[in-house]
Amino acid sequence: MSQLRATKSGLVMCTVICVFIFIYLRNPIPEDPEEEPTYPAVVECGFYPDELCSALFEGKGAAPQIAKFCKNPHRSEILARLRSPGNCSRISHGLRFITRPLSAEEGAFPLAYIITVPKELATFVQLLRATYAPQNIYCVHLDEEAPEQHRTAVRTLADCFENMLISSAREEAADAGFTRLQADINCMKDLVHPRFQWNYVINLCGQDFPIKTNKEIIHYLKSKWNDKNITPGSTQPPNIKSKTSPSHPKSSPEEYIHVSPNNRFRAKPPHNLTVYSGSAYFALTRKFVEFILTDIRAKDLLQWSKHIDSPEQHYWVTLNRLTDAPGATASAGWEGHIRAIKWRNEEGSVHDGCKGHYAQDTCVYGPGDLPWIIQSPSLFAHKFEASADPLVVTCLERRHRLKVLRQAEVPVEPHWHFQEESPFNMRLDC
Repeated sequence: MSQLRATKSGLVMCTVICVFIFIYLRNPIPEDPEEEPTYPAVVECGFYPDELCSALFEGKGAAPQIAKFCKNPHRSEILARLRSPGNCSRISHGLRFITRPLSAEEGAFPLAYIITVPKELATFVQLLRATYAPQNIYCVHLDEEAPEQHRTAVRTLADCFENMLISSAREEAADAGFTRLQADINCMKDLVHPRFQWNYVINLCGQDFPIKTNKEIIHYLKSKWNDKNITPGSTQPPNIKSKTSPSHPKSSPEEYIHVSPNNRFRAKPPHNLTVYSGSAYFALTRKFVEFILTDIRAKDLLQWSKHIDSPEQHYWVTLNRLTDAPGATASAGWEGHIRAIKWRNEEGSVHDGCKGHYAQDTCVYGPGDLPWIIQSPSLFAHKFEASADPLVVTCLERRHRLKVLRQAEVPVEPHWHFQEESPFNMRLDC
């Protein structure tokens, strides 16, 4: 009898230990994001991650639940490539960068990108290689507060790619406000150097990811805008005159919630400019960039912008409404599909709700948001947090690469594939 009790006690204790181990494995203690731990493979994940990603894109009901148990083991490989010694050829091949133009059209229409490096280094690499083409130019802004590991890794990449440079001037906390505006301008000063040739410049933050391929972005810029700037926004509300009146938010299905800065003016705008409110994100022609770097109105507006809130949300749209500015779209409103964003206040009307979680009224995408994202006409989507769910970007990246390679008009190199041989082909028509 005593032996039976002892056996039962042992079984109970074993069960308790197993439960704790199971809970721990499902919810591990957060580690330093720089370490990017790998996760054990799960049998139910099938041909991971392509089969699961395809099910998510198709909106299959069980897929988001399965995704909770299937973690992404690939991000640690990115960091390992950056930290291991090797020549540039090994780095570019190991990280699967596309190393030559995929069509004559793309080669003849280079783009420039301004990218602010996020907190998570692997996320930056995923964003960079998704937008990367050897004919394009990339200016990377490294935050003054960025960890030394980030700086070293980004410098390693910049040393390997002649079309990638680090901004010659750095700002602290350049994710919003005047420092974000100044960071973009700093990169523009570097990008207008005669040795760099490009047609449009697009700015990105580390929580963006492309929905369209390089070829599709070019087609959109050439067919819809034809040497015109894209700065979505609207005019200031005419009834706002008080400097202390409450703010009146203006929103768009595609962009951030914007507030006219009129009620915060400490002084009138220079040159009697009419201030507009709009997006911090843009697609600008080279001639317009050269204009804002030299025009006295643009320079004075930049100095004036130091004293108001969220200047990055009015600077570009205001200057693009000047009729004599190159590529100006003086009558444009919120036109221009640059960002796909789910806003909390548009739930039920513009979108079906956030399947991840809201952060400051903006949806941080979860796996269940993937069908909505890929149906968007926008060039990029915002907002992603790899620490919240790395599988979302992984699925988008793999689908994006498949589209890129299927559109290629040159022989495809083996190292451009993320998975050279896969028993499962992800569908792109879902």
